[in-house]
Amino acid sequence: MKLLYQSHSPYARKVLVFAHEAGLANRIEVIHHETSPVEQNHEVFSLNPLGKVPVLICDDGTALFESSVICEYLDGLHDGRKLFPSTPAPRFRALLHQAVALGLADAGIAVRWESRRRPEALRWPPLLEGQLLKVIAACDYLEAHLDDSQAVNVGDIALATALSWIEFRHIHDFEVERPRLSAWYRRFCARPSMRATPLSGDTIDRPPTPHTEVQHALAMD
Repeated sequence: MKLLYQSHSPYARKVLVFAHEAGLANRIEVIHHETSPVEQNHEVFSLNPLGKVPVLICDDGTALFESSVICEYLDGLHDGRKLFPSTPAPRFRALLHQAVALGLADAGIAVRWESRRRPEALRWPPLLEGQLLKVIAACDYLEAHLDDSQAVNVGDIALATALSWIEFRHIHDFEVERPRLSAWYRRFCARPSMRATPLSGDTIDRPPTPHTEVQHALAMD
């Protein structure tokens, strides 16, 4: 299998950590691809209409995209303990934590756009504040609800990789005054799967397409 990857994507890292935890990492060739909302990577777009990584190219040539879909596919390829629990209560707890993690990463990315990546004249402070409040609320929720008495599952992997990106990009110091979350996160970061998949690099952009060209393209559609 081939994994189209980006070393600074929380979603791509989630898939690779999952592969390590499932014992499948040695079956996957990792291929780095730079993507951004203003830089079209044609190879990625040819496999994922959303133009984003991760994308998993299966042995039969099927292309799967979106981290949650890829992780569930990978969970069906190994004979070990499943990382998507099968019984209802643990399963929905894991899926809920995965959803929190995805929302946390989405909000963190929005914070980064409004604070650093968007041209300064186009930034909107109320949107920045609103997205940062989501990040803070998610971290407060995790402080109150995290429970590491269960075996590691997809929810834990999603949370750890999302939090690692929040830390990597200096979005919010989630460990301040959250001792339970901090202790859980540090324990998870010590796992071999996390040590083998460090975040690195920065997003490479080009100037956006001029507004008139965008309008012309839309008119042609």
